[in-house]
Amino acid sequence: MVEQTWHEARLIPVSGINGAEEQERRATSALLAVMGAVREFGRALTQPLGAPAGHLETYIEVPFTLDDRNLRPDGLIRASRGSKSWAALVEVKTGNNLLTREQIEAYLDVAKDQGFDAVLTISNEIPALAGQHPTPVDKRKLRKVSLYHYSWSQVLAEAVMQKEHRGVADPDQAWILGELIRYLEYRGSGALQFNDMGAAWVETRNAVVAGTLRQTDPGLADVAAKWDALIRYISLQLGRRLGAEVIPALSRKELSDPSTRSSIVCKELCDSASMSAAIRVPKAIGDIVVRVDLRSRQVTCHVDVDAPQSGRPVTRVNWLARQLAGASDNLRVEAFVKNGRGSSSAELLGSLRTDPSLLVVDPAREFKTFRVAATSALGDKRGSGRGSFIDSVHDAVDAFYVDVMQGLKAWRAAPPAMRDTPADEAAGTALSSTALSSQDEPTSGFEARPSDSSSTDPSEADSEMTWV
Repeated sequence: MVEQTWHEARLIPVSGINGAEEQERRATSALLAVMGAVREFGRALTQPLGAPAGHLETYIEVPFTLDDRNLRPDGLIRASRGSKSWAALVEVKTGNNLLTREQIEAYLDVAKDQGFDAVLTISNEIPALAGQHPTPVDKRKLRKVSLYHYSWSQVLAEAVMQKEHRGVADPDQAWILGELIRYLEYRGSGALQFNDMGAAWVETRNAVVAGTLRQTDPGLADVAAKWDALIRYISLQLGRRLGAEVIPALSRKELSDPSTRSSIVCKELCDSASMSAAIRVPKAIGDIVVRVDLRSRQVTCHVDVDAPQSGRPVTRVNWLARQLAGASDNLRVEAFVKNGRGSSSAELLGSLRTDPSLLVVDPAREFKTFRVAATSALGDKRGSGRGSFIDSVHDAVDAFYVDVMQGLKAWRAAPPAMRDTPADEAAGTALSSTALSSQDEPTSGFEARPSDSSSTDPSEADSEMTWV
């Protein structure tokens, strides 16, 4: 009897998945069932959609008839609390299957006809911006029904964060949620990771290297969208490990108008053969700025740190170096001075550990900001795996967070120290209850009189005052 070959019984089995249709059906059923069984997880996924915090019912393959058409969405979610009820149709895709406009618009029509509130789609597609749907639809169909989208990466990250970090009150429910996590992490489930930069990647990459890329090239916008989708995917994965909501750092204009963000990435790629983005980690000292240079095949991550506002320049450099005690000597540290343009100096961290004065060009100029940067090799392959663009960027961000970000803390001024009382003052005669207070007026409430001193020296007599 060889027990090593036995397969443990699972609540959601990963074996026996035959074909994309069964894969999709099993993923839908598993997800919706666990949403209904684990209250905290169901609430975490439905609250952003506008559902009330109440009892959750979930169904799969619910049939509807609309205009002589028989439609069968993959699922339905209904939440009710008191007299308030909310319902959403669910459409699911697994593997490399993509959502289609016709199918989504048909379910929007069904939702409107049935008085439902929303349509939720779930697939491996990651939109470039949060809140943006990967499939454009007729906006007129969204007047009475809302349209939402979750990527499987987002669903998995939410499940891990709920179980490992936020917590589940009931131990049995926590185990059920763990079974869903185990299933979604299995490659055969169809809940894939981000593993493709798109059909336009190779042609665009080659044009960048050759210096022939133009903003009118048809594949440029797709590469820009894939870049932002990769940054969102990396943010989700990092947040999943940290138990925090890690998001891409975007300006208000970029969030309100997705075309603005796309134009910025496309212009940067054409002008400098590079793409950049920023990732925001809660309570971190700053945003992680990621920049890829396709021509030099390098990826650089950096963070800007406000310099201390007191101490000698060398002391301020040492303050930063001490916090990076476990980091690589190859980190680049740049210094920016107040009222200066660009960095005033740059040195490797290893050199600064030996001689921190190397970063001080002019002791009279006060440091404003330090920039800590790490550069590594950039892959260029379209997919995932060794030598791929996706994995090289992902690995660079993870390594930078571990080596640099999690050890950095902002400078804070020390509280004022208590001044030591001199010995002669401590041993002096105590003041009487009639002594002058520091709050008394200096010229009122008293007059000068000669004291009863027996001294005959006028200077001594004039110098002694009696308070009345």
